This record gives sequence, C-alpha cells and structure tokens, in this order.
Amino acid sequence: MSPPGRPKGENRSAQHEGTPVNIPGSRGIPRGIWVLGLVSLCMDLSSELVHALLPLYMAGALGASMLTIGIVEGIAEATALIVKVFSGVLSDVFRRRKPLVLLGYGLAAVTKVVFPLAPTLSWIVGARFVDRVGKGIRGAPRDALIADLAPPGLRGASFGLRQALDTVGGVGGPLLALAAMALFAGSFEAAFWVAVVPAGMAVLLLVVGVREPERPAAAGAPRPRIAWRDVRRLPRAYWIVVGIAALLTLARFSEAFLVLRARDLGLSIGEAPWVMVVMSAVYAVVSYPAGRAFDRGHGMRLFTVGLGALVAADLALGFATSPPLLFVGAALWGLHMGLTQGLFAALVATHAPPDLRGSAFGAFNLACGVALLLASALAGGLWDAFGARSTFLVGAGITVVAWFALGGQRLHALDRPH
Repeated sequence: MSPPGRPKGENRSAQHEGTPVNIPGSRGIPRGIWVLGLVSLCMDLSSELVHALLPLYMAGALGASMLTIGIVEGIAEATALIVKVFSGVLSDVFRRRKPLVLLGYGLAAVTKVVFPLAPTLSWIVGARFVDRVGKGIRGAPRDALIADLAPPGLRGASFGLRQALDTVGGVGGPLLALAAMALFAGSFEAAFWVAVVPAGMAVLLLVVGVREPERPAAAGAPRPRIAWRDVRRLPRAYWIVVGIAALLTLARFSEAFLVLRARDLGLSIGEAPWVMVVMSAVYAVVSYPAGRAFDRGHGMRLFTVGLGALVAADLALGFATSPPLLFVGAALWGLHMGLTQGLFAALVATHAPPDLRGSAFGAFNLACGVALLLASALAGGLWDAFGARSTFLVGAGITVVAWFALGGQRLHALDRPH
C-alpha cells in the first residue's frame, strides 16, 4: 500500500489536467472529470430511456417470460462487466485510455438505432448484448482515466461526481420515456427513436471535450508488458474490496425487476417507469456527498448504511401491495446504490498501482459481472416459480447472509487509507 500522500508513481501532471472547475463543493475537480460526467449523463439518458421500457416491451409485445427477461438482463449486464477486464488491460498495455472509451460509447450509440427497428425478440437480445459490450469496452478505461485525472485526496469526490451526473441521466431517461410514450400514443418504437439523440451527443462531447493526460513513462520508453504475475502486485486490500463488492452484487439483481414490480402492482405501462425516476433521483442526490464522506475516511459507515438500505428496499418491494410502499422501496434501492457504487470505484483506484488501474477495474468488474448474472437469473426463476415477493425476500436474505459472512473480514479496507 502506498504511503500517505501521493501514491508511488503517481503522475503529477495528470492530476490537474485541464482547468479545475470551481463550483462550491467541487474543490478543484479537473474539468476533464466534469466532461466525462456529462458524457455519462447523456449516454445514461439514452440507455435508461430504453431500459425503462424494454422489460415492458419484452414481457408485453414480445411475450417473454420473467425467467427469460432475467437471463437476458443478467447476460447483458454481466457481459458489460466481463468485457471491462480486457479493455482495462489494453488501456494499461497501450497507455491510452480515451480511444477505448470512445469506441465503447460509439458502439453503444450505434446500437440505439436497432431497438426501434427490431422485428423480433432475438434482435432485441442482440442489440442489448452489443450495447452492453460497448459499455464494457468503455467502463474500465473510463474509470482508470478518472483515477489518472483525480487528485489523490479527491478520488471519492471525483467518482461520486461522475456517478451523480451519470445518475441524473438515470432520472431523465425514465422521464423521457414517460414523455415519449405519452407523445407517441404508447408506441414503444417511436419512444426508442428518442434515445438516439442523447447517445450521439455523448460521443460528440467525448471527442471534443476530454484530453487524456500524458502517461508517467518517459518519451520513447518501451511499452510496458502486462503479465499474469502482475496480479501479485495488487494488494490484499484490493482483493478484499473485490470480494465484498461481488458478494453484495450477488444480493442485488437488475433494476429491470423494479419496473416489472411496478407493473405487477397495477401501474400502467405509462406509469411504471416512475419507479426508475424515484430510484435514480435518490441515487443521484446521494452519490457526490457519499464520495466526499469517503474522502474523509467514512467508507465503513457508508457500506454499513448501504447494506441496511438494500435489506429495507427488498422488504419494502417484497411486501408492497400498493404504489406508495413500492416507491419507498425504489428510493431505498437508490440510497443503497448511491452509498456503495462510488465507494467501491474509489477504493479500487486507491488500492491499485497506477500502471495497473485499468486491469484492476477490469478484474473488479469481472467478479461483479459473474455475480450479477447469477443474481438476475435467480431473480427471474424465483419470480416465475413463486411470485414477485419471493424474488425480493430472497434478495434481502442473501444481503443479511453477506453481512454475517463479512463479519470476520478486515472491513477496514473499506476506509480510505491515510
């Protein structure tokens, strides 16, 4: 573990690339991180518009079962996380992150055209798969780029800011879906076309607004060789974080089931996406303050409250018989996400050596991807076999088991080292 202060090998020039944005509370977060946040906002606006409607479209117009939806969502999200392994390693090997980030966002933008044109379920599955491949390609290099740009004392705030802006898109996407469905008289295809516009804006912002910092290596130095033995350079604290995050992901499944639960409780197709609006709004509000709290050394407290929020969310969603408790559950789900997702990203950046950040984020997301695939398939199977309530109650049970299982671990790895 690096000594207090600047980690060994930190790229001093990379920390303050661009002009710091002096918005109250930002405390000099570099401009490049703000632009990456806006890129995430635009793409999430597009993706969440599709995500808010796609489960309803698959279950209604295309007649897919809950198990099928669970498997499709699990594979799609797991694919994104697994692909991050390879893109993260490549960004370390070539010492360039922006080209991979641009490729990932560009691929996702192109696939948005397929959703309104897809004639069958297989086309939807294919488009969802390729869209998530794009997310996987950009994910680890983007997070590593943020870690390269962020001052060490503001990593939590930087990841929290990026996550907050991303989640603003998560709020706007379902709202756009609601507006589009109202405007186009319930036409899923017409609503999907709206998603093409913000996806294109994300790519444009990335092209013109983000400058990658120079790598630490001297000019003309040979390209580093990344080998399996480099895994040994990742400290034990990093692997503890990976294990905790994967276990927690196993207790949580795709947010598509929140929309399906809303429909199950009687909300119309035009009303169901509101559950995503509520979840994403809380997520967005909590993410940046949670990042600042991490920078002050409160990682363990964030994790503990986040775990409790997930249990409470599952119980509320499981026992809900009317919309009010449903929306309470969605808000608690958003609270859990806001408290934990930026925390884990900041911890990976903190514990990984600078030259292995892309690979570290890739391995982290591989573990979470496998867990998400299992969790979503289990959720869909339980829903089909025993009903919606069983899905959420089992999720709460796994979360409680995870808490007890982690009781003997060195959870102080969740606190920012000083």
